[in-house]
Amino acid sequence: MCKENYYAKSLNSQKLFQVYETAIPRVKQYLDEEINFIKKQFTGNESVFEIGCGYGRILKELYPYAKAVTGIDISEDSIKFAKEFLKDGSNIYLETMDAYKMNFKEEFDMVLCLQNGLSAIKGEPEELIQKCIKALKKNGRAYFSTYSSKFWNIRLDWFKEQADKKLLGEIDEEKTKDGIIICKDGFKARTFTEKDFDDLGKKSGLEYEIKEIDESSLFLIIRN
Repeated sequence: MCKENYYAKSLNSQKLFQVYETAIPRVKQYLDEEINFIKKQFTGNESVFEIGCGYGRILKELYPYAKAVTGIDISEDSIKFAKEFLKDGSNIYLETMDAYKMNFKEEFDMVLCLQNGLSAIKGEPEELIQKCIKALKKNGRAYFSTYSSKFWNIRLDWFKEQADKKLLGEIDEEKTKDGIIICKDGFKARTFTEKDFDDLGKKSGLEYEIKEIDESSLFLIIRN
């Protein structure tokens, strides 16, 4: 089951918005390229489902290109913010929901769990992936992204920027290593390696592929 989530308790709504107001150009490029990769997968007829949608940063870029988009997040404050942030979209549905308690079945063409969502949404990744697969229509695709190992130094600079803004606790320099960032206030973010994604893809029992984008994002794509 999902443990208490840092993004629900501490890093939501306005604070989460400030995370992405970064002054680091390479981080901005990473964020843009991750979304651009997803946009390129659209034909315009897809029903899209994003898990851990936060305040709607990604959905705002995607909804004009999709038939319909649905977003869930464990933070009620973030969903409230998202409804205002995305108020111009007539094809958007948002709901506060724990991803590990969702029970969608064959409803979406695309399921998205981006920006290292498998780490941010605390719980067992295999279980979450199976719930995402269950939500897919036949021939649908699920996209999971994490950070490329080539992005480690930039990622660390970004998290230090967040700590300087008091959005996160101070980085624990001794414990932060090997793709894992740990803050002194209890925040922890892991990275999934290519091998991790390969193992998760195999365990899904479905066709999958792994792609690196922009030397910053690593995608696991599973086809139903």
